[in-house]
Amino acid sequence: MTASSPLNSRVAHNAKANERQRRAGWVWISFSLSGAVAVALFFVPAFVIRPFRYQSPRALWLAMALRQHAPTATLIATLVCLAFASLLWGNTRRWGRAVVSIVAIVVAFAAAMARVNYFEWMFHPIASAQFRAQSDSKLDPAEMIMSVRFGDEARAYPISQMAYHHILNDVVGGVPIAVTY
Repeated sequence: MTASSPLNSRVAHNAKANERQRRAGWVWISFSLSGAVAVALFFVPAFVIRPFRYQSPRALWLAMALRQHAPTATLIATLVCLAFASLLWGNTRRWGRAVVSIVAIVVAFAAAMARVNYFEWMFHPIASAQFRAQSDSKLDPAEMIMSVRFGDEARAYPISQMAYHHILNDVVGGVPIAVTY
C-alpha cells in the first residue's frame, strides 16, 4: 500500500500540471486573440483607405464601419488583453514577459491611435491651388479629371492630385466650393 501511494501522488501531480498547462494555453490564446482584435481595429481601416490604390465599395464600407466603432471596441479589447496579460505575467519567464510587454505596448498604441483621425495626416488639403490655362497644361491626354463650371468660369482638377490630397477649397465663379475625391 505504501508503494502505491507515491505513484498515486505522482499521477495526481502530473494531472494538476497538465491542467495548469491547458489553462495557461487558453489564457495565451485569449490574450493573443484580444490583442489581435485591438490591433486589427486600428490597422484594417488604415490599410484599406490608402491613396493611389483601388478601394472596393465593400472594403471601404468595412473600413468605415470599423473606424466608427474602433474607439470603443479597441478600449474593450485592450482591457481584455491587459487582464489576460496580468494573468500571464506571474506564470511566465523572461521571454514570455517580453512577449506580453511588447504585445501590451502595441495594443495600447492601437487603442490610442483609434481615437485619432490619422486620415488627416495622410490626406493634406491643398492649401493654395494654382491653375493654368488649358493650353499651358502639361497633363497627359489620358489623365482623368474632375471639372466644375459656374457661370463663365471652369476648373479642372487632376485625379492624380486629388487622390493624394482628397480635398481642395476653391472659389469658382464667385461660389466657394470644396472639391473632394
